[in-house]
Amino acid sequence: MKKLLLGILTLGFVFSCGGNKTETPAKLETLTVGASPVPHAELLEQVKEDLKKEGIDLKIVIFNDYVQPNMGLKDKSLDANFFQHVPYMDDFGKKNGFEMSAVGNIHIEPMAAYSKKIKSLNELKDGAEVLLPNDPTNLGRALIMLDKAGFIKLKDNTKLDSTVQDIVQNTKKIKFTTLAADQIAPRLGEVDAAVINGNYAIDTGLTTADAILIESKDSPYANIVTVLKGNEADPKVAKLVKKKKKKKIKKFIEEKYKGSVIPAF
Repeated sequence: MKKLLLGILTLGFVFSCGGNKTETPAKLETLTVGASPVPHAELLEQVKEDLKKEGIDLKIVIFNDYVQPNMGLKDKSLDANFFQHVPYMDDFGKKNGFEMSAVGNIHIEPMAAYSKKIKSLNELKDGAEVLLPNDPTNLGRALIMLDKAGFIKLKDNTKLDSTVQDIVQNTKKIKFTTLAADQIAPRLGEVDAAVINGNYAIDTGLTTADAILIESKDSPYANIVTVLKGNEADPKVAKLVKKKKKKKIKKFIEEKYKGSVIPAF
């Protein structure tokens, strides 16, 4: 009887000592998310421990291109991805024969033009070379930015699928060269200027303070958490989105990226 009483008292002591702690569930469910290195993977890292307390082991798979993260949704090796905006998602799905859904707007990365040779677009000489991203939505986005800045004129500056062939006025006869978005920043020093996607600019140490032209702050291109269509109600993904919209994430974005990334919530 004494041994039984001692056991009960000991057990009670253990529970009373640990009662005020947030316990990590013994069994964790894995949530696999594909992401670009910066800022996407960095933002995911900020919620990893919070998700673990809710029984979710967040596995982050880093990609350096804009194709594999979506193909990972299609082949179901990923539960979600975090790297793109809705226009790119819709265009990619249409061209590759499957549908995806946006389940949360997280941040905006203003697209910008950079140069190591000039301090203003107006300094570009006739025949200068400017690099642009070659994926359809970001190419159109870059051209629209240049059109709105008065640097070129497009047939229709509301068409996101605009291409170089849609330029109707190019006074300085600028040579526009299109490349995969991830290849542009490393070649910045070889050309007169380049339009670089926000994540690749940040990854190479560039900030909007270095830009010679910045996309308007009312940009509609919020970066989203994406799932395969039909998986919108996945509770693990819902918890991820909820955690990423916390005040601490907003503060982290504002303090770390200093305007190169803007919260979209």
